[in-house]
Amino acid sequence: MFTEELKVTGRLVVELFNPDGSLKESHDFDNLVVTTGKNFIASRMVGTAAAIMSHMAVGTSSTAPAAGDTTLGAEAARVALGSGTSSGAVATYTATFPAGTGTAALTEAGIFNAASAGTMLCRTTFAVVNKGASDAMTITWTVTIS
Repeated sequence: MFTEELKVTGRLVVELFNPDGSLKESHDFDNLVVTTGKNFIASRMVGTAAAIMSHMAVGTSSTAPAAGDTTLGAEAARVALGSGTSSGAVATYTATFPAGTGTAALTEAGIFNAASAGTMLCRTTFAVVNKGASDAMTITWTVTIS
């Protein structure tokens, strides 16, 4: 008898930059691939009816991620992905939150397939990252299927 388990995991790197472009902080966090994200992956295996992941959002809620989440707890900003690529069993998404966008004490992030609402693929919470009005922030998120 064969037993095979498919696992989907994610990890993100949050980099905060000073107004002069120098790196201010860098953090590495795990995330949760939510149920709607797993459903999205399965639907894309047999069709293209669901739009691809296209946006990343950040927020200020510290409520722990749960499999049933479909939104962030308190979304502060959402931007279009700068890139989305795949290599082997790894998808990598990158988004930049420029100065003036997402200015807050950020504690959560997610990936979505729409500029508002949409299907959420992943959600994470993390220790506070204080993004000032003049700071820029880049998030690089990898999702691995193993």
